[in-house]
Amino acid sequence: MRWDRNWTLLAASLGVIFAFFLLREHWAHAFGLVPYAILLACPVLHLFHGHGGHGHTSHSEDRVEKDETR
Repeated sequence: MRWDRNWTLLAASLGVIFAFFLLREHWAHAFGLVPYAILLACPVLHLFHGHGGHGHTSHSEDRVEKDETR
């Protein structure tokens, strides 16, 4: 059997229905994990936010170095 768009839509629909009923029955448990998810998101976002790497030079030092090379 070939996997095409119809099967993908069917699988996605079944996944959404399953998630809805699972969360509906266990909403209190899932809602109780929200504070921990927020606390976990803070360091993860800090690590992967991507401020151009972790070069520990300030912008003023970069300007001074560029001016000296001219």
